[in-house]
Amino acid sequence: MSFDIALSGIQAINDSLDVTSHNIANAGTYGYKASRANFSSLVAGSQVTGVMVGSTTQNIGLQGGILNTGRALDASINGKGFFITKDNTGETQYTRVGIFDASKDGYLVDASGRKVQGYPVDVKTGTMGAQGNVAIPTGAIPAVASEKVSYVGNLSADWEPPAAAWGTPAPVDPTNPPDTSTFNMSKASVIYDSLGGKHTLTQYFSRTGTPGAATAGSVDVHYVVDGVEVTGTSTTIEFDTDGNMTKPDQPTDAGSITVDLSGVTPANGGKLNNVVINYTGTTGFAGEATTSTNNADGYASGTFSGVSLGTDGSVIASYTNGQKQTVGRLAVATFPDEGALTAVSDTSWVTSINSGEPLVTAPGVGMAGSINVSTLEQSNVDITSELVGLMTSQRNYQANSKVIQTESTMLQSLMQAI
Repeated sequence: MSFDIALSGIQAINDSLDVTSHNIANAGTYGYKASRANFSSLVAGSQVTGVMVGSTTQNIGLQGGILNTGRALDASINGKGFFITKDNTGETQYTRVGIFDASKDGYLVDASGRKVQGYPVDVKTGTMGAQGNVAIPTGAIPAVASEKVSYVGNLSADWEPPAAAWGTPAPVDPTNPPDTSTFNMSKASVIYDSLGGKHTLTQYFSRTGTPGAATAGSVDVHYVVDGVEVTGTSTTIEFDTDGNMTKPDQPTDAGSITVDLSGVTPANGGKLNNVVINYTGTTGFAGEATTSTNNADGYASGTFSGVSLGTDGSVIASYTNGQKQTVGRLAVATFPDEGALTAVSDTSWVTSINSGEPLVTAPGVGMAGSINVSTLEQSNVDITSELVGLMTSQRNYQANSKVIQTESTMLQSLMQAI
C-alpha cells in the first residue's frame, strides 16, 4: 500500500511540475495568468490510497505589471475587466492582452486576428451605437466649410484714430491691401469653402472717429476676404469704462457678429458659408494690443493616415489634413466570478456556467477598469515563488522516492528471511 501511495505522490508532483514549468515559461507572456496545481487525496471507501492533482486554477484576478510600449494601439486595463473579441467562427473570447491593429478590411483586430468588440461612434454627434465589431473608416473624409471664427484679444485703449479714412481695397486687384494709415491693426484667419479651398479672412481694426476726436471705447472692424472687402458687414466693437466689451452684446447675441459671405464666389466653384465671429473675452484696456485666440473651424478633405486609442477607450482615426475623429469606443466585460472562466488559451477565456453572464460597458463605467494607452499588462507570474515551489517539489519527490526505496529494502529483507 505504501508503495502505491508513494507512486501516486511522484505522479502528482510530476503534474505539479508541469504547471510550475508552464508558469515559468510564460513569465514574459503579456496578459498571462499564473496557474496553480491543487492537490487532493485519493480515497477508496474510507481509506486514503494516495494523492493526485485534483484541479488547476488560474489567478485571473491578480493584475500583472504595466509595461510602457509607446505604441499607439497597445492598451491595458487598469482594474477589472476583459477586452472582448470574436474569432472567425463567431465565438466570443475574452482577453487582457491589448495588442491591436487595423485589418486590411477596415476593422480593429487583436494580435490573434480576432475582431475587437466595441461601440461605433457618430463622428458628428458623438453618440455611441450598438455593440459590435469596431469598424475603422480608412477612406477619405470630405471638406467642411468654415462657419465660425473665435477671436479674443485686447484692442488697445491707447489707439489714436487712423490718419486717413478707411479705404476699400480695389475689388479688381485682390493683391492691393488697404493703406496702413487707415487702420490700427489687422489679423488674418484661414477659412475653407465647401470644396476645401483655403481663403484668407482679414479683420482690420481702427479706432472710431477722426484724428484728435476719437470715440471713447469704440473700435471699427472691416472684413476683407482674399483682398476684397465684404460689403455691408463692417461692425463696431464697444467697451465700457472698465475695458469690458459691451457690443456685440453677450446676453443678446453671445458676443458674436455674422459676416455675410454670400456675395463672395470662390474661383474653384465652391461655396463660402456665412461666418460667425465670436469676440467674447475681447477687452479694451490700455497698453499693448494683443491677440490670444484666432481660430476658425472647417478643414480641407483628407485621407486616412492612422489610428490610435484614447484613455477612455476611444478609437481615433487620423487624416492627412490634420483632423482626428473618434470612430468607435472599446467595450470591456466584467463577470460575477471571473475566476470561473474557461481557458481556451494561456491568455484567452470564454464564459462558463459558474462565471455568470458578462456585464459589458465602456471602459471606466461601473465595475469596468479604465484604459492605459501605449501600455501592455505583463504576466502576473512571481518567479521567486515558482522557484521556491520547484525546490519544494524536489524535496517532496525525494521523500516519496525514499518511501519507495525503503519499501523495496523491507521487501528484500523479508524475502531473504523467508
